[in-house]
Amino acid sequence: MTAFWVSLFFVLIAEMGDKTQLVALAYATRYTTGTVMAGVFGATLLVHLFSVIIGETASLALPVVWIKLLAGFAFIGFGLWTLRGDELKDDEIESRNRFSPLLTVAITFFLAELGDKTMLATITIASQQQSFMGVWLGSTVGMVLADGLAIIVGKVMGKRLPERAVKFGAATIFIASGLFTLFEAFSNWKG
Repeated sequence: MTAFWVSLFFVLIAEMGDKTQLVALAYATRYTTGTVMAGVFGATLLVHLFSVIIGETASLALPVVWIKLLAGFAFIGFGLWTLRGDELKDDEIESRNRFSPLLTVAITFFLAELGDKTMLATITIASQQQSFMGVWLGSTVGMVLADGLAIIVGKVMGKRLPERAVKFGAATIFIASGLFTLFEAFSNWKG
């Protein structure tokens, strides 16, 4: 159960102000809430399934101390990435008439999420936690909650979340977690 909550928390934080959250917000101004949520949910299930498989495979190939070192540096990197921020380009949310609104949202969200920090965070967490279902479900719920917030904001206000406060809060959590993980790795080092 711990893997579920760890995954939910870190993916929720990673998604705040992220490009895919902006995609959800943009689509919320165009399509119904149910359509956007269904598209986000379906795409998230698939992307995070792949992420957990990659993370679990990495945990089998690498010693625990190396996983902790990589995870610590990755979390610090995610914090710095969060400070830098993501931008949403108009061509990333452009609708194509040949797809239904649901497929448009799902495909756009899936493609935007590939290689994104939430995907990489899920891979990192999966390699540490080694709990396939816990990480997969936790990361999916965290992503859907974060994007659900964006959809609500998109519907109610039609604009973004307070970007500066969200960005600094999320970055601080990632950097602190990375430093703690590195401290753990170095304190257990037997090299």
